[in-house]
Amino acid sequence: MSAALFTALHRGARPAAAGAPPTKYHYRGLSHTANGLFERADFDAPDNAIVDFKYSRDPRVTWWFDHHQSAFLTPADAEHFKRENSPQKFFDPNYGSCSKLIADVGRERFGLDTAPIEDLIHWADLIDQARFPSAKAAVELKEPALQLMLAIEGSTDSEFLPRLIPDFLAFPLGDLVQREYVQRELQPLLARHWKSLELIHQRLECVDGVIYFDVSDLDLEGYNKFIPYYFCPDAVYCVGVSRGAQRMKVSIGSNPWMEIPHLVNLAQVCERYGGGGHARVGAVSFAREDLERARAVANEVVAELRRAPKP
Repeated sequence: MSAALFTALHRGARPAAAGAPPTKYHYRGLSHTANGLFERADFDAPDNAIVDFKYSRDPRVTWWFDHHQSAFLTPADAEHFKRENSPQKFFDPNYGSCSKLIADVGRERFGLDTAPIEDLIHWADLIDQARFPSAKAAVELKEPALQLMLAIEGSTDSEFLPRLIPDFLAFPLGDLVQREYVQRELQPLLARHWKSLELIHQRLECVDGVIYFDVSDLDLEGYNKFIPYYFCPDAVYCVGVSRGAQRMKVSIGSNPWMEIPHLVNLAQVCERYGGGGHARVGAVSFAREDLERARAVANEVVAELRRAPKP
């Protein structure tokens, strides 16, 4: 959604000259891996934008938007951002979503008309902040936007997201989710989602307000991160270990439906192990084969969170 909103902003900020062909946009997904974030080939266009992802000092990056507390890999990166003071690079950790940051900057500084895409902005902001009315709503996925969320998180088709991103600007969400190529991706993921509820339910344990589960031996990359709270609504924190196609991941979150007066800053916890995120949710990535290290870190974090004050 951030990529779609940036596309709308860029089209307005860099309109094609009369008679010139329209600007072409190419979309490439990035992930937080243990072996580095960027390759030189990632920045091969006249304009290169990074959205909702960490900062790069590469001079070929001409646009950047992020809202994560852990947006900078090093203090030198943060200093470079401040020193460059680019009018096309924006960072604000007070935003709950990068999509909303792009929309506001686009409207206020580049004249972006956000009226036709307000529904998109609303859902992007709600999903990124996990401001669902309940765990039931987040897990049972009745809304079109939440079904699209499942397809985005679970798809392994490299052509799916590059096709979907521009369609966010062309179709209402209710129509977009019904398109044939989306349904083709979505239906198997929905079946997998319902199966993952059973598997995670079998694995999770909740002790002293902290859920822990390990599904690293199962094919559950992109599982719905609200499932643990669906079964343990009184839990404060959750730590999960999973294995994906490129990495081992320790996910660390807090219950979005609970007020936590003495919240442990989870971004800071993740940063100690080379990860990052937000105060209420974060993750740490490891090499795909480094299961023992991932489990050791997960157990350390679980022990720390179980000792922490609870509401």
